[in-house]
Amino acid sequence: MFNRLFRSTKRWISNSLENALEEAYQRALTIKKIEDEHFKGQKISFQNCDYGESVWAYFQSELKSNLRVIKVKINQFKTNKSIHTFLSSKSKNSHYNYNHSGDYNFEYEQEIILEKLNFIDQILDKYNADYYETSSVKIDSNSPNQNINNNPSLAKQKNIQKQDKNDNNFESSLETVSDKTSILPRSFLRTIDRIKQEIDPKSSESEQDVLNKFRKSKYKTAISIKFLLLLIIVPLLVHNVAKIALGKVFIDPYFSRHEEIVFINQDLQEEALIELKNFEENLNLKVMLGIIPELSIEEKEHEIKAKAQELGEEYRRESANAIKNIFADVFSLIAFGIVIYFSKRELQILKSFIDETIYGLSDSAKAFLIILFTDMFVGFHSPHGWEVILESISRHFGLPENRDFNFLFIATFPVILDTVLKYWIFRYLNRISPSAVATYKNMNES
Repeated sequence: MFNRLFRSTKRWISNSLENALEEAYQRALTIKKIEDEHFKGQKISFQNCDYGESVWAYFQSELKSNLRVIKVKINQFKTNKSIHTFLSSKSKNSHYNYNHSGDYNFEYEQEIILEKLNFIDQILDKYNADYYETSSVKIDSNSPNQNINNNPSLAKQKNIQKQDKNDNNFESSLETVSDKTSILPRSFLRTIDRIKQEIDPKSSESEQDVLNKFRKSKYKTAISIKFLLLLIIVPLLVHNVAKIALGKVFIDPYFSRHEEIVFINQDLQEEALIELKNFEENLNLKVMLGIIPELSIEEKEHEIKAKAQELGEEYRRESANAIKNIFADVFSLIAFGIVIYFSKRELQILKSFIDETIYGLSDSAKAFLIILFTDMFVGFHSPHGWEVILESISRHFGLPENRDFNFLFIATFPVILDTVLKYWIFRYLNRISPSAVATYKNMNES
């Protein structure tokens, strides 16, 4: 029984080896097809295409996706090969020998395996060498049908030199500044890098680096602004369309059929009573001042009744509008989530753009923004602002105002926000830009 289980395990690993190599090979064929059909047989690069930025971004995304899958499948190939080699040695040196029909069954044979590995090498040599680690893929000589002595892909891999990442790997430029934290201050490391570039004898490469950085910065800025506008416009558009459609189809007809529904909460009714009382007192004041002639009881009641009906229509519309806002905001939130889900790459670019923009400010600008943010949201006068925000939200959704909840929120949320901000300053900003932290402390203490 154990012998049968041993053979089944080894056969499963053999199939996994075959599938992993085949998947990597198919992905390499896909890259080659894109090169032949859209880049005149040359490597996938912005310089080699005649398309606009949107089409280039699509091909760049496809390239990175295929390279990533190839890396995963090659790592799977290496892992399964090591396990298979170990099991093969055990089966030969122990009493668990079995028929080699269940052994590592690459029915491609060695020439086909090496041909596929060589083709994958030829494709990936054009791009970032970090995606492919063929030098670690060793075909063991102890395996029944393998021999590494004649593996041309391994010999070729030893002579491959790493290409410049800025030439084609746009993903490296999306690394956020907060991911580059180190023991030394970032400004000190940036100064050292600038000195290295200035004394670099390969001035032509430095100029090319500047052009590549400018091109990538321009592309990142354009994508970030477009995506930011998309995040704002799409939810607003969906909100307005849903609000109009739901109002005409469901909510407005419902309120027309039920005229007794005027106020959806007690606060709106109290506001209407206060307005009606103010109107009556204002009417009496005008009569006493002689602005208007004295009114009889019937005329006065008629004026008050007309005002009450006007207020009723106004607050009926406000109640219906609050219900519309609830459903429209749900649809708007769903639209926002859909945009985020299908734009993960653009979201990553936007995050990198915002990160570089914020961390690229001067030390005094960083300190100014931090002080402005803290004084506005967690400062001494911030409770009044939070009260206005909470009241606006309650009115937007037609909810009754809860003073206890407002006081509890104001007593806890700004404290949590202040703690998070201080942690960010201590954990990230202090290592990335210590001079900005020192400027912030001096401005805050002065």
